[in-house]
Amino acid sequence: MRFLALLATAVIPGAIQAQQMVTPLGIPMQRMGSGTTWIPDATPLPSRQGMAGSWFLMVHGFGFVQYDAQGGARGDEQLGSLNWAMLMASRDLAGGRFQVRTMLSLDAATVSTRGYPLLLQSGESYRGQPIHDRQHPHDFWMELAVMYEHAVSSKLGLALYAAPSGEPALGPVAFMHRPSAMDNAFAPLSHHWQDATHISFGVVTAGIFGPNWKIEGSAFNGREPDEERWGFDRLRLNSYSGRLTINPSARWSFAAGYGFLRNPDALRPTESLHRATASLQYGRQIGVDGQWATTLVWGGNRHSGDYSHSVLVESEAVFDHHNTLFGRFEVVHKTAEDLVLPTGPGGFAPESTFRVASLSIGYGRELARTRWSTLGLGVQAVVNRVPSALEASYGSRTPIGGMLFIRLRPFHSLHAKSEMGMPGGTAR
Repeated sequence: MRFLALLATAVIPGAIQAQQMVTPLGIPMQRMGSGTTWIPDATPLPSRQGMAGSWFLMVHGFGFVQYDAQGGARGDEQLGSLNWAMLMASRDLAGGRFQVRTMLSLDAATVSTRGYPLLLQSGESYRGQPIHDRQHPHDFWMELAVMYEHAVSSKLGLALYAAPSGEPALGPVAFMHRPSAMDNAFAPLSHHWQDATHISFGVVTAGIFGPNWKIEGSAFNGREPDEERWGFDRLRLNSYSGRLTINPSARWSFAAGYGFLRNPDALRPTESLHRATASLQYGRQIGVDGQWATTLVWGGNRHSGDYSHSVLVESEAVFDHHNTLFGRFEVVHKTAEDLVLPTGPGGFAPESTFRVASLSIGYGRELARTRWSTLGLGVQAVVNRVPSALEASYGSRTPIGGMLFIRLRPFHSLHAKSEMGMPGGTAR
């Protein structure tokens, strides 16, 4: 639990003299989401920020220690920790902004390489078998990337992003970077229909942007990460994607993307995938110390034939320094093969498709605060819905799950000036 606090103390000592970081076209630093995505300016993420000489530094991340219990015939329970930390350093260079960033996670050790229990989840593989009813862990190297942005006029800029491990221009902001889900430790059931490419081993993205819009294209590795979570997979640029992002005001962000993923699944090495996504984020300040953020996401996958669809809506309200309420509702089309249901004689056809749904709600209460971090206690309950054909497999048409957690994250007073003098761009 001290990982984030120790990292912040190591890289941003109290003696740093902060100053405003000038960004191309005056775009606020807090607009940055995962990879090259944008979030609404009005709902920044919690971070520690400051200056070290000519370098602007930012530390961002979360650490959970949780007890996860999933009921029913396919359920399981686990005591573990979900965690990740991001370090970003940027500076002015050749008339533009140069940025280096890394994001790390110890999930493979703290929830195991098999991942954590989550009913109806699917995606990736473990020991040659598809993972089902569990969420795979993040790789240690969630991101290792460089980015350069340069303004060519007062209203137009160019950007280049390159990463041995990073995120292509395809889906919405990855779920752990969304202000609407930052205290929700569970991955969405629609993760592999929407934002699963946020860890791709090999990414190059080029884009053009204005103060309120961005158009990007990427070449990237379409293969999902393998179960060896500590190193780098083979780097490839065998897939492509494009995305349009529009932030019409400080409260709104819209994005839509399309991608072709070559051979994403190691268990189906000859099958490629088309993915389309669209998302809408809204955020606003609540009082002096709070914020409310909501996200709507649609994602579709097509292997052959028609698209399978997913829809998600999630929201998080930070009422003040002490109380946070969050929730998520989603509907996803998953096949018998996705869910590893019995197939063949007496079972389902592999391509049989089922519409499954999930509703979760959670509450977090801050317990303690230091100069660098806050410690909170939370609880989350999940009610799922499956069709009658899956009742025997899951033991109920409404299998349930839940989580108790302790959460550590960076502390900053939301919408106020940084204690180190950084104007704006701070998070709760």
